[in-house]
Amino acid sequence: MRILLLLLSLVISYIVGSIPTAYIFGKLLKGIDIREHGSGNVGATNVFRVIGKVPGIIVLIIDFLKGFLAVTIIPLVLELSYPGVFRGAIYFITLIGGAVIAGHIWTIFLKFKGGKGVATTAGVMIALAPLVFLSCLIIWAVIFFIWRYVSLASIVASCALPIMALVFGRSLSFIIFCCILCAVGVYGHRSNIKRLIQGTEKKLI
Repeated sequence: MRILLLLLSLVISYIVGSIPTAYIFGKLLKGIDIREHGSGNVGATNVFRVIGKVPGIIVLIIDFLKGFLAVTIIPLVLELSYPGVFRGAIYFITLIGGAVIAGHIWTIFLKFKGGKGVATTAGVMIALAPLVFLSCLIIWAVIFFIWRYVSLASIVASCALPIMALVFGRSLSFIIFCCILCAVGVYGHRSNIKRLIQGTEKKLI
């Protein structure tokens, strides 16, 4: 029963992450498939560019909340309903975070092609490791305000994740988790990296 509950929490987290917020907003507000416009990415930055600032910010907040709520509400509900379900398996909450991020990047609703997971990862990190999140947010902000590239700021912040986890003395398993997020984040931005090298990447502002 306990194993089934833990697996169920992963499935729910993945489905929550899979909700394609940017795609939904594109359809509702403009009647378009966001994947066919702008960068083609199903994320807040593309919504910001294609649909507008306010929708972009709303999508950013919702995608952030998907990560935050998955690693806070789902474990809380399970623990209240079945006390002790996470006993000896605290690391499982980190897996829940991984599941919701995976859902956003590989959404089941769009043939497993979603966004890059930056906002959802941020939501997970602020819940699991606030100091790591804040340090990476500062790094993101500095890079963005200097060069105005969301992609560059996100890539650098992703690379900083495992370093900051190490600096703040997080467990080895969490550092490995951050390394995986870093690798996935950089890989997801491979087209942006190519454009940055070529000098064709668009600045947000």
